[in-house]
Amino acid sequence: MKIVLQQDVKGLGRKGELVNASDGYARNFLFPRKLAIEANAQALNDIKNKELAVQHRIEEEKAEANANAKKLEGKSLKVVARAGESGKLFGSITPKEITELINKEFNLSLDKRKVTLSSDIKAFGTYECEVKLYTGISAKLYVVVGEH
Repeated sequence: MKIVLQQDVKGLGRKGELVNASDGYARNFLFPRKLAIEANAQALNDIKNKELAVQHRIEEEKAEANANAKKLEGKSLKVVARAGESGKLFGSITPKEITELINKEFNLSLDKRKVTLSSDIKAFGTYECEVKLYTGISAKLYVVVGEH
């Protein structure tokens, strides 16, 4: 008997999968515990609609990530910091600070873990950083550290 799992069942499959199970196991164990439903036309249609919805959401996220990548690519951010006489900064510029600047300047909502620096920013100058927006989609931008 073909059934659609409503929850993960050890040894049988994961939630939402269409699997084969013996008639007795399905009727006496899975159906009464609401672990599965019979694979009729409505259940198969629901599975198909859920897959299409997930696919649509992924496409929208990719399109948004591409638009944001075009917005960020090649741009430069100016960071003002205090430094000693030798030009060495008091502390360093962190990905968190860069993320806050990006979010404020470009009206985005990125997480600090999405920004990767090629090296630590501990002195004045221009540094390249990469912003990962989605799997396989990233943008490079420049951070210019200037004096306070």
